Amino acid sequence: MTDLLSYPALPEIILAVGAMALLMQGAFSADNQETGAATGWLAIALLVLAGAVVAMQPPASATLFDNAFVTDRYTRFMKLLVLAGSAGALLLSFDSFARQQILKFEYAVLVLLSTVGMMMMVSANDLISLYIGLELQSLALYVVAAFRREHVRSSEAGLKYFVLGALSSGMLLYGASLIYGFSGSTSFPVIASVAKASNIGVIIGLVFLLVGLAFKVSAVPFHMWTPDVYEGAPTPVTAFFAAAPKVAAMALLVRVVTVAFPGVSPQWQQIIVFVAIASMLLGSFAAIGQTNIKRLMAYSSIGHVGFALVGLASNSTEGVQGVLIYMSIYLVMTLGTFACILAMRRKDEAIEEIEELSGLAQTNLPMAFALAMLMFSLAGIPPLAGFWGKFYVIAAAVKADLLTLAVIAVLASVVAAFYYIRIVLVMFVKEPKERFLNVEGKVGLVMALATLFVIGFIVYPGPIVEAAAAAAKSLRL
Repeated sequence: MTDLLSYPALPEIILAVGAMALLMQGAFSADNQETGAATGWLAIALLVLAGAVVAMQPPASATLFDNAFVTDRYTRFMKLLVLAGSAGALLLSFDSFARQQILKFEYAVLVLLSTVGMMMMVSANDLISLYIGLELQSLALYVVAAFRREHVRSSEAGLKYFVLGALSSGMLLYGASLIYGFSGSTSFPVIASVAKASNIGVIIGLVFLLVGLAFKVSAVPFHMWTPDVYEGAPTPVTAFFAAAPKVAAMALLVRVVTVAFPGVSPQWQQIIVFVAIASMLLGSFAAIGQTNIKRLMAYSSIGHVGFALVGLASNSTEGVQGVLIYMSIYLVMTLGTFACILAMRRKDEAIEEIEELSGLAQTNLPMAFALAMLMFSLAGIPPLAGFWGKFYVIAAAVKADLLTLAVIAVLASVVAAFYYIRIVLVMFVKEPKERFLNVEGKVGLVMALATLFVIGFIVYPGPIVEAAAAAAKSLRL
């Protein structure tokens, strides 16, 4: 049993084989809501099983496929986040998809296959394994974006994501081919030894590689797909997009620049600093005029990616630790907020306008309290979890003498607080509108757990902070 658990790719094999089995089971079952629900629960069970295997695997570093696939404390930490994000997003999809008559078994299978791709991205130690993982994740995401096929906005979201995603993949592949051409290898450790000489061809390839990865984390100026896809895709799918894929792409970005290009850190730091500043500023200012809460969350996610990149720009163990803590907190806040958005329903119709939250505190105080805590946390107001996420990345930037970046991060956080607090004021100050329908059990569970996390983080932050510190040290910066 111990030998089996020590096999590095066991969690990915469990999910891949499980997805194939569920695909076969669904194909030979009746095409109805019951089959979709059963497949969804089995998919969550597989994600939990894979998470248990990841948690029990030995902490020592191990490699597979001629060093192309690596597992260590860093990969274990990020894989657990990816699995939690996928499971949470699946849990949010049951009731919403059942109401819309689109609770199909294919959705859970696509989420599992996408999760396999994400986990491969996290463990990628080679340009080829990086690309395979990235495309396995992306192909499934293109489909689920347009999962509500009869809905024009959903089809448009899938098409936009596919076209722009193909463009970004092309640029990433061009960068990877340049890196291979000038370094003679696709392996990160070999590339690192060549890049120490500041090879101009490798640096140009790195720029194109970072363009492709910036698209996947929806960082400015490669964010253009995010608001339209977030608004057009079904809300449970948007919750999935905003959670697990963001964590996986950020994990990949951190490993690429710190493991494959440590010798040219001044060059990639300039790019990361620019992208971080642009993302924070656009995320803070562009969201102010939004009236649709899903579009607002799209710009919010762009801003939060910028804050996470502040930690990466520090190019230090403390900075990577800050990124890991930030992404952990961001994942929970995002799932909790989308649970609240899914609970915005009247007469079995989904509501997305912010003004429809008017007076929510008078008609549904628990939901108003939960959403208020999540908004305050997203704004970074102490002592909630979101504040500590920003504290760790900004502290790392200050320690690395990136004072201008740290000041801009603080100012952007102040600006962003405006639109988060505006939502709270709408709920607690304005006259109430018609009451929303009762919150469904699964949605309420995710909402409650997320709220408890953002409030309770200050009381017991140890496990996440210590695990993030150990994970960051395993990258040996």
